[in-house]
Amino acid sequence: MAAPLKDSFGPEIPERIAEAIAVVRPSFPVRRFLVDALDGYENLELMPRGRHIARSLHAHLPTDFDEAIEVLLASLDPLTEGEEPTGMAAFIHMPYVFYVAEYGLDHWDTSMTAQYELTQRFTAEYSIRAFLEREPERTLERLREWTTDPSDDVRRLVSEGTRPRLPWAPRLRRFQLDPSPVLDLLELLKDDESLYVRRSVANNLNDIGKDHPELLVATCRRWMNHASPERRWLIRHALRSAVKRGDRNALEVLGFGGTGSGEVSDMAIEPRRPRIGETVRISFTLRNTVRDRAAFNVDLRVLFVKANGGTSPKVFRVREVTLEPGERSDLSKLVSLRQQTTRTHFPGRHDVEVVVNGVVSARDSFTVIS
Repeated sequence: MAAPLKDSFGPEIPERIAEAIAVVRPSFPVRRFLVDALDGYENLELMPRGRHIARSLHAHLPTDFDEAIEVLLASLDPLTEGEEPTGMAAFIHMPYVFYVAEYGLDHWDTSMTAQYELTQRFTAEYSIRAFLEREPERTLERLREWTTDPSDDVRRLVSEGTRPRLPWAPRLRRFQLDPSPVLDLLELLKDDESLYVRRSVANNLNDIGKDHPELLVATCRRWMNHASPERRWLIRHALRSAVKRGDRNALEVLGFGGTGSGEVSDMAIEPRRPRIGETVRISFTLRNTVRDRAAFNVDLRVLFVKANGGTSPKVFRVREVTLEPGERSDLSKLVSLRQQTTRTHFPGRHDVEVVVNGVVSARDSFTVIS
């Protein structure tokens, strides 16, 4: 299994932060800060480590927030056009973002300036949410202004920071109930020149669709009008969860209609009794049974056995295929049974379903042995 992310955010992080601050503020109490920052640090996960450092910064920076932010921003490396930190390098700025979210709510203007700078080095998608909760209208207006900012990092903050279900962050309940203010911003970004931004728009729409599936489909159907290839990609990515759920309307937007037009035969599973850690190949044949050319979205749904004996479905993308009348296509998918951080495998019968255009078209099973 991969090493925990927190291992890439070890004790050297607060040390590097302290060194950078001391350069621009020699009076910064490096030793006392490190004592606080490293107290209990080892037992914390990644995000709590960032918040813990932020609290330690608060204890040793100037009590005046505006002055403290001036110090923190001065300690940042200058932006270098065309060069971005790779891997976990940018995470060194995560405590700064948490500092703004926790201590900057009463200093809106300064906090907006700080987040503008920080999002170009890490991301302010976590901190901006606190301001959307406290002062939604004012913050939404600033985000609207940022939709035309030259920096794609800043434009991405508009869409990523307003995601109702952003991973690793508290949900924005206000926008789960009424996503219309978010959709207004996404309208301004749907044809952004940057794939980085458009991917974020798609992820936001995907979030919205989990609470408002009909609104998601209606938005994507409208965006399909005169859509460029780039926007079509965005729509497809936004509908991915709806497609996995077998949402017929979402599939129709993408051109996959004719739910009775595909026939699955010759389904085979090898091996039938795999061990944990092995790989299973599932193969079958799809035939177009109608008189017209037809497009098919083919998925595989595996009901993995859980520790309590129940099952949990996992959908695997197989392929999109277009077939002439009577034409066949041989398809297959490899399914790994290796233990993962996101999925633990257990012995037992695993049912398998072939899903064509949202319809279960064939079933079989394999039995995992320990």
